[in-house]
Amino acid sequence: MSVPFASSVSSVSVGPAVGEALAGAVAPLDARPRIAELRLSAFAGHRRAGYRLGPVTVFVGPSGAGKTTALAAYEGLARLGGGASLVEAFPDPAACVPDRARPDAEGRRGFRIGCTADGAEGPVRLDIAVQAEPHPRIVGERLTAAGVVLLETALRDPGRRTVQAAWHTAGAAPVTRAPLPDDRLGTALLPLRVAGKTDGQRRVLAAAEQMVVALRSVFACDPRPDCMRTPVPIGSGRLMRGCDNLADVLWRTRAECARRHARLVEALGAGCAGPVADLIAEPLFDGTVRALLDRGDGHRTELARLGEGELRYLALTLVLLTGPGVLDVDPPGEVPDALRSLTVLADGFDRCLDPVQRRALLRLAAGMAERGHIRCVATVNDASWAAGTEGVTVVHLNP
Repeated sequence: MSVPFASSVSSVSVGPAVGEALAGAVAPLDARPRIAELRLSAFAGHRRAGYRLGPVTVFVGPSGAGKTTALAAYEGLARLGGGASLVEAFPDPAACVPDRARPDAEGRRGFRIGCTADGAEGPVRLDIAVQAEPHPRIVGERLTAAGVVLLETALRDPGRRTVQAAWHTAGAAPVTRAPLPDDRLGTALLPLRVAGKTDGQRRVLAAAEQMVVALRSVFACDPRPDCMRTPVPIGSGRLMRGCDNLADVLWRTRAECARRHARLVEALGAGCAGPVADLIAEPLFDGTVRALLDRGDGHRTELARLGEGELRYLALTLVLLTGPGVLDVDPPGEVPDALRSLTVLADGFDRCLDPVQRRALLRLAAGMAERGHIRCVATVNDASWAAGTEGVTVVHLNP
């Protein structure tokens, strides 16, 4: 169950730190940290699976093929990268264990997942082993770059709630050893534990920062049309996962970014029935705000009158045209939003959408991804309509 623990780590030349690579006002697209591969070695229905992720990736397959669980693994890794505990990242870890996995002599079962983050440091690989039963804990973790193990942890004493960690130093001692909590991702803790005094330590910090920034730059989105139809209190103006507070977000974004709002209105012409001259947010006397479509002839349509497909199309379009400053995403350290590639996770991307809506939405996602602002990982039941779309990677899953 545990990942083998390395007693020593080889020396390696040091690449530029992520902080230095992102110091300029503009970063090239290949320098922006991003998850380029998702690995599900043993997770729910996935075995020894690795999926390359492009700017826009669409998982397709029938019910039970593992589309939703693939996104759940990605989101769980993202939460761990953001500093969440294991049970916060995977609320039901036992459900992530492969169905036919047998417990060992101590009754332990678990799962294995990982990912690769590309960026200024080149490919950085993270792999973790999780014990789900009888007690959830991360029993093994390995962070590698250029074939060198930069961090490795292993469970040494099952009676303690810690794992033994060793990270690359390349100083007077080749590695530094210390205990780390067994319910947190060690990679996310390294910036707090590594001094950065030696070339080896700086290498570790740069790789860890690249991985953490890539993982934390995730927004999981599942619009709920029923919750979007009613007025909402005026709040922070940051869009939530279910897009319940869409009207509040429009109240903010319409005034802050006229150009993006104009693009949103233009895109709605392909996804909403009838003419769309504007999308407005109207404050009400009770402190709430509601959203309406301006038809351009003096008539306004409340969102309550729109169909589910129209509302999901509206919400997903808003997500793709905004970014970290508007979406409910925890910012990673001191990295400016403009130098991040935000990844949108959209389970059931085509749910309730008609052929025109889904094609228009996919083209918008590909266009925004080409500019480097957005990456998208989505699931659909049938991707025949998406095949051949430039910039879109289609991953076929079978039950």
